[in-house]
Amino acid sequence: MNPQTLSLRAVLFLGLFHTGRRSLASAPELLEQPKKIAVVGAGISGTAAAFYLRQEFGPGVKIDVFEPGTVGGRLATVKIGDDEYETGGSVIHPLNLHMKQFIEKLGIPPRKDVPSKMAIFDGKELMFEESDWFIVNFLRMLWRYGFSFLRMHMWVESILDKFMRIYQYQQYGYSFSTVDKLLHAMGGDSFLTLVNQTLEETMIGEGFSQTFINDIVAPITRVNYGQSVRIHGFVGAVSLAGADSGLWAVDGGNKRVCSGLLYNSKSELIPAAVTSISVKVRPSKTGTTASFYEVNYVGESGAAHSLYDIVIIATPLHQGKSDITFSGFSPPIPSHFPGRYHQTVATLVHGLLNMSYLGTTEPASKFTVSDILTTDSKGCAIKSLGSLDPVHIPEGYKRPPASETKVWKVFSQQLLSQEQLKDMFLSWDLVSETPWLAYPSYHPPHRNTPPFILHSRLYYLNAVEWAASAMEMSAISARNVALLAHHRWHQQVNKIDQEDLHTRLRGEL
Repeated sequence: MNPQTLSLRAVLFLGLFHTGRRSLASAPELLEQPKKIAVVGAGISGTAAAFYLRQEFGPGVKIDVFEPGTVGGRLATVKIGDDEYETGGSVIHPLNLHMKQFIEKLGIPPRKDVPSKMAIFDGKELMFEESDWFIVNFLRMLWRYGFSFLRMHMWVESILDKFMRIYQYQQYGYSFSTVDKLLHAMGGDSFLTLVNQTLEETMIGEGFSQTFINDIVAPITRVNYGQSVRIHGFVGAVSLAGADSGLWAVDGGNKRVCSGLLYNSKSELIPAAVTSISVKVRPSKTGTTASFYEVNYVGESGAAHSLYDIVIIATPLHQGKSDITFSGFSPPIPSHFPGRYHQTVATLVHGLLNMSYLGTTEPASKFTVSDILTTDSKGCAIKSLGSLDPVHIPEGYKRPPASETKVWKVFSQQLLSQEQLKDMFLSWDLVSETPWLAYPSYHPPHRNTPPFILHSRLYYLNAVEWAASAMEMSAISARNVALLAHHRWHQQVNKIDQEDLHTRLRGEL
């Protein structure tokens, strides 16, 4: 990372704080603003969409956010004893500028950092255990894999440098109508190539050995996406970025960002499940007709419906995730798009680890590894095993060694059996299981990605997950869809699907 790259990133980050009222600055030239907007879903994508819609359309529009469950969606915590622990999305990359902006805007501090160590487990024994000494780790990696680890870091950095372009596009109000066009704006044809071949194919093409891919890359994709190196190359690069240093989380739980964005957007939370959306035509004051979207929903008070000018779907329209039906649309909108979501079970265990399960004779009192990644081997039923810290780190906190009872998080594709728990733990007093349809099953080639635009003023935010599922990707999609909705409402086509940003900016400045 050279100084020029660092300064560009700093400028982008600072620029994000001056874009909030960009569209409203030219409000006298715009058409009448919409009166009501619906957002379906109150996870990070839905609450970020409400936040950005308020920026784009101003204080006059009424924004309703529908959520039958808990605000936060796949950002969730479980209380064990006196503390809460993350069960959903847990880490944020240091270059995730939207997430950084959110906590700055909301006044939420990042969680205090607790030093961690990593090990890799093949189902029988620990293949690698990180030392407290950087030079020892470096020499071990150098001896076994040459400079592959450093080259992987440089490869991911080259992708991140292109990825960062999206912030500049969004800073100046540009939006994209499809996921492919958004990816192309960031990385050109190279990003489209990444989503059409596996991570394994991509890295072999870059000169990485199969041994390095199996031993190092596969454990990272398994812990981050529960899948092998046969996921596509773009989401694979996002996964490898999740192994960088400097990862952070929000003090008190990442879900706090969602509730904070919802409050800041001055939206109304409607605790109800949306069941159907249809097009309705009504006479207008001028004697012509106007079209609206009728949102039908069911809450504690029973069934109800309301009309909206714009609707944002911020929940996956896939089997097992949503059952919203669409009527009166031409062409028809499916209730479920092709593809499926991958199940990951997060099992939190308050117990005492069985060191023999890891195939090590190291005393439990000396074992301070916090993150145990696993290789893609038949003998390994789990994706990862980690020692969890609470979402709020009190003063003087020190992560206890494996000789003490503490909270562990196990990722697996299926619920763990009692036999499997007995293999991993000598004893336990609490087990909490959370099955997540957490992210798509990523199988290239990349075909039939759902669109951002479902109808004239009906948008689908979760389309971006088929490129990569992450908190920051949801925030980027939310910003993009808010801009897209604004530009299409005001017929500002010059702000949609435009690339060659630097050439365009010279003309605007």
